[in-house]
Amino acid sequence: MSEKKRALLSVSDKSGLADFAKKLVESGYELVSTGGTKKAIEETGIPVLSVSDVTNFPEIMDGRVKTLHPAVHSALLAKRDNEVHMDQLRKLELDTIDMVVVNLYPFQKTIAKPDVTEEDAIENIDIGGPTMLRAAAKNFQDVIVVVDPSDYDMVAEGLQNDGLSVDVRKRLAGKVYRHTANYDAAIAAYFTEMTEDDYPETYTATFEKVQSLRYGENPHQTAAFYKQANAEGASLANAKQLNGKELSYNNIQDANAALEIVQEFKKPAAVAVKHMNPCGVGTGSGLAEAYQKAYEGDPVSIFGGIVAVNQEVDIVTAEKMKEIFLEIIIAPKFSKEALEVLTTKKNLRLLEVDIAKPDKAAQKLTSVSGGLLVQDADTGSIDGVELKAATDREPTAQELEDLKLSWQVVKHVKSNAIVVAKADQTLGIGAGQMNRVGAAKIAFEQAGEKAKGAVMASDAFFPMPDTVEAAAESGITAIIQPGGSKRDQDSIDACNKHGIAMVFTGMRHFKH
Repeated sequence: MSEKKRALLSVSDKSGLADFAKKLVESGYELVSTGGTKKAIEETGIPVLSVSDVTNFPEIMDGRVKTLHPAVHSALLAKRDNEVHMDQLRKLELDTIDMVVVNLYPFQKTIAKPDVTEEDAIENIDIGGPTMLRAAAKNFQDVIVVVDPSDYDMVAEGLQNDGLSVDVRKRLAGKVYRHTANYDAAIAAYFTEMTEDDYPETYTATFEKVQSLRYGENPHQTAAFYKQANAEGASLANAKQLNGKELSYNNIQDANAALEIVQEFKKPAAVAVKHMNPCGVGTGSGLAEAYQKAYEGDPVSIFGGIVAVNQEVDIVTAEKMKEIFLEIIIAPKFSKEALEVLTTKKNLRLLEVDIAKPDKAAQKLTSVSGGLLVQDADTGSIDGVELKAATDREPTAQELEDLKLSWQVVKHVKSNAIVVAKADQTLGIGAGQMNRVGAAKIAFEQAGEKAKGAVMASDAFFPMPDTVEAAAESGITAIIQPGGSKRDQDSIDACNKHGIAMVFTGMRHFKH
């Protein structure tokens, strides 16, 4: 048995490999490697053995089998303080492997390609790599295991000094198991999607850390932000921050709410959000007009809020936005001139985000104590709803347009939810109340005199006609709601009495 320590290197990500390999040799390690990793090391002039030199067995099956061999795994799993283990190695004339440096086939990058085939995906499922990592991590007291190139310098420095402590080795092992769990979860998700098994017997999801946050919802709570693997498109995890300080936990929650609402609209739109509820939504022929309407929808609540728009922010809109204190502005793009205006406010966070809706909406995950709720995202669109007039009077063409706007917004308001709208803007929003008429009264109070001639949306049906009566008192002329209550007729009769047009959607939009 050789007195020299051995390191086995087999990496897909070769960043920092040559320098690390050189430092390992300087620390007295003999290197063993495979395929492309071996070639990359040899090109630097560093001596390296082939795995086949260790196993006395050739790589076969197009490289599918090369490290899956007892000479490798006994060398990793042998406990150095166990005489039986070590005696068995000596009798078999096998050397120990004292370090494993492995990162895996790029499965996630492969399946993220738009033209990926099933065959390509399957071939990028690593078998030998995870097996070596798990074996080495299990024997962390005797085997150093490195899965992350960012750890190379720390490991090299430790070897050149007093070696690596058990605590450091344990942390490296922990990183390995998180890495392989992440890898396996991605593969499981691929097969789950491929077989269209939306709610399997076990639910595996994997997330990668984006950043640690200063605190959570409140300063006494710790928090971090994670990105779902391969998350694409309209996601804050993919946002490009152009200005301002670091996002907070509450910023991310509110910004996500604004992002989801603004995706509802095709024509220029602006959405202002506070505490995950919209406080003002406006659309128009141009972005400046849309923003002005969103601002006027609730000029008090928008202060210190988050604004999302669905078009490039131009200088005219930027000048309007600059007039008040905003926490965040989200847009698909900012013009050079708009940036010059907005970046004068050093704390204003500017985020460029792809606003386009993905082809397939991701599932919604909600944590509960000790569990997880999973559901399809609420992608119900007004375009796919058959509106049925329930009253004697049908809505006018203008009322119908206003009803559609209010319905697009109400699905994003915390239940119980009421939205009052008119002429391409929201006028009053009642959110998160314990009874529906209470939410309506808040919306009517906010709208004030502007409620006269406006329309109203309700996220769920009216269990009794009291909300309709309150709407009539405020001057509402048309209502949109799902319908489906046993007492629908009471609300229909109340609308007919007051000349209010009411349409049913047949679709509820609870949001808790």
